[in-house]
Parts: sequence; C-alpha cells; structure tokens
Amino acid sequence: MKIIFIDSVHSILQERLEKLGFQCDIKTQLTKEEIHACIAEYDGLVIRSKIPVDKEFLDKATSLKFIARSGAGLENIDLDYAAVKNIECFSAPEGNRDAVGEHALAMILSLFNKLTWADLEIRKGIWNREANRGRELKGKTVGIIGYGHMGQAFAKRLQGFECEVITYDKYKKSYSDKFAREVSLEEIQSRADIISFHVPQEEDTIHYVDEDFINSLGKPAYIINTARGKVIKTNALIQALKNGKILGACLDVLEYEKSSFEKVFQQELNEDFEFLIGSPKVILSPHVAGWSEESYFKLSNVLANKILDHYQA
Repeated sequence: MKIIFIDSVHSILQERLEKLGFQCDIKTQLTKEEIHACIAEYDGLVIRSKIPVDKEFLDKATSLKFIARSGAGLENIDLDYAAVKNIECFSAPEGNRDAVGEHALAMILSLFNKLTWADLEIRKGIWNREANRGRELKGKTVGIIGYGHMGQAFAKRLQGFECEVITYDKYKKSYSDKFAREVSLEEIQSRADIISFHVPQEEDTIHYVDEDFINSLGKPAYIINTARGKVIKTNALIQALKNGKILGACLDVLEYEKSSFEKVFQQELNEDFEFLIGSPKVILSPHVAGWSEESYFKLSNVLANKILDHYQA
C-alpha cells in the first residue's frame, strides 16, 4: 500500500507503517495543485489541515482507500462523499485529549488567578496585590458541552477541585460517570458558573454561542473554548463581556483563524481581536490546546494503531 504524507507528523507513524511493508512518501512540500496532480497514485493519505479534502480532491484520488488525520476534527474532509467512495477516515482524538483537558484547566485557573496580567505587571515594576486578587475554582458548577474524548478529559482534570461537573451531549444518552453528571442544555445554561465547549465544527455548532445562547444564561458565566473558533460568535461574546453577561473567556481558538486573523500581526488589527487582546477578562492561546510534546507522538501512534488494526484484521 502506497501512502502520501502531505503534512508533518511524528515519525512513529511512518516507522510503524513501513515496518509492515507500507510505502510512505513524505511530500510535505507539495502545493495543493501538485498534490491534486499525484494523488491518484496513492492508497492512503496522511494530513493535518493543509488543504480541504473535498469532492474535487476525492474525485482525483481514484485509488484512495483511507485518509488519516493527525488530530481530532474531520470537518476539513467531505465525509459523506468519502463514504460514497468507500474511503475509510481515521482521526486520533485519543492522542491529544489529555493535552486538551490540561490546557482547558490551565486556562481557567490562569484567568481566575489573573496570572497573565499579574506577570506582565510585575515585569513592568508594578506590585498591585489587591487588583490581582484571585477567584477559587472550588465550589463552582462547571458545565461541559460535548462529552466525547475532550470533554471527558477535562472532567477528569477537574477532580480534586471540589466542583460540581455537569454535562450535555446531544449525541449521547445515559452517560453519566464518576466525573460528570448528564443534564439538559437548559440546566447548564441556568446553573453553570463556567461553560466549556468540546464540540466538533458542524452546521449546527457554528455560532452555537450567540446572542440567544448568552441571553438564556441564568447568571453571568465564564466561557472556555478549546474546540473550534466558529463555535462562538465573536461579536456576541464581546458585547456580553462588555455588559457583564459573560465574566471572562478562555479562548484557544478564534472565529477568524483562517481569514482575517491569520496574519493579524502583520496588518491592521481586526477590531474584535483588538478588544480581545486588550481585555483582562480574556486569556488567549494560538490553537495549541491539543499540542503538547506528548500528544505529538500519541496522535501518530494512535493513527498507526487504527490503520494497522483495520488492514491487518
């Protein structure tokens, strides 16, 4: 089986596949057009997010048997059309769920304890203890929306903080466990002090957090988003931060990552982004919640397991 790697991933995937006789071609330097020109030669494709694997691409991939994405989300792949063409699609949420869970916890602890701003002030010679008085996570109600690999990992990390953890997942029923209790979306909206999003990007999750969602909250809350940027409507979030309906936001992902925010520091700042980076109520990271030293290896190792299990079964 002949496999093309068009994105960089940990070498363990190539090593394990080649050990069992797969031919792996590392073609990370190719352009979209060059990939389109040669994809018909390959049985397997390894990708992160370099190009969309859409109908046009899949029609050119006449020999393709599988796509392996080093990551959790598959929104960059036309899954329905891939199924029509009998192409298996593998992802690896098991590989970076621990990193995401820890990152979400780190963000809310940092925001609650004002660590980012306190650190910056100290470096400027400002010693302001009262303004940097923190808030405790103990006793808070944490609502997790989406209780797959990432949501579960975050719930596990909250153990020991003496929080009440409640969760809603539209795709599951009767899934309460020792880490979180299944509830309705309405209960999360009415009771949660913190709401963390762990949902895939789909048609019904784009702008999931909009004016209506925010207005339905029973009390001001904190928001964590380590899922996809388009889950939150940025303008609605900013207005809620200004009027106090949202107390703070931890954002690892941003709505405009692939458009106006992509080279934001080399051009005039987007007005929304300018507000976010200037607000002490917001903590930001550059879509790295799932990027740890450990997850880099685990993502590829999980994909190797899935590919080899499928083709050796």
